[in-house]
Amino acid sequence: MHENVQSSRAADGSTGRKMRLFSGPLSMFGAKVQIALHEKDIDFELIMVPFTMKEGYAPKHPEVLRINPKRQVPVLIDGDLEIFDSTQIFEYLEDINPDPALWPAAPAARAWCRRLEHESDEVYFPHIIKLMQLWKTPLDPAAELARGSAAACYRTMESVLGDSEFLGGAYSFADIAFYMAQLFGARMGADMTGETPRLLQWRQRMTARPSVLKVVGPMADYLRGQGLSVPTFLPSKAT
Repeated sequence: MHENVQSSRAADGSTGRKMRLFSGPLSMFGAKVQIALHEKDIDFELIMVPFTMKEGYAPKHPEVLRINPKRQVPVLIDGDLEIFDSTQIFEYLEDINPDPALWPAAPAARAWCRRLEHESDEVYFPHIIKLMQLWKTPLDPAAELARGSAAACYRTMESVLGDSEFLGGAYSFADIAFYMAQLFGARMGADMTGETPRLLQWRQRMTARPSVLKVVGPMADYLRGQGLSVPTFLPSKAT
């Protein structure tokens, strides 16, 4: 799920040209980057690559193929800089536009938030990918195991959250990552329950953020347009 970075030259800040983000209507990782760009109020051009429920991302967008050896979105182009992988893009955005900060300043707190972001992508989300693969057979023992594993992750995050408003204390990339990951978990039948009440309240706070609404609103509309189920916590129309 995580890839490397490439560039035709080192970037040292603003290029004076609008960034271009290649994403997809149901790209969890692309949505993470969109939210971060909105949070930092960075002007960018969003390019939604061709996608259908039947064919997926075929044919692949030529810029995505050229830049990312894994042939996946998101891909970010900023002048001569071309990078991919949502976490690497997070790091770049923080470097070039540190205000508002989306990583804590203290090294230990920053490392902790980076761990939470990594666990969202690499520990929690693989269970949801398994459910995507087994969506036609939800009673398969492997699907039941994946839902149970997702629920265990929710219990862990409930403990991490504690009495704080956000996972790392202050709002950060860790919140963006887990919010988008659990949204797909809810879609795949592995939603949170009353077992994690503080996490449910956290999700309400996240959904209400303007930057989040700008991204999940159109995603919800796309799902409805395809006749697909939409998690109940998402807005009824794009905002």
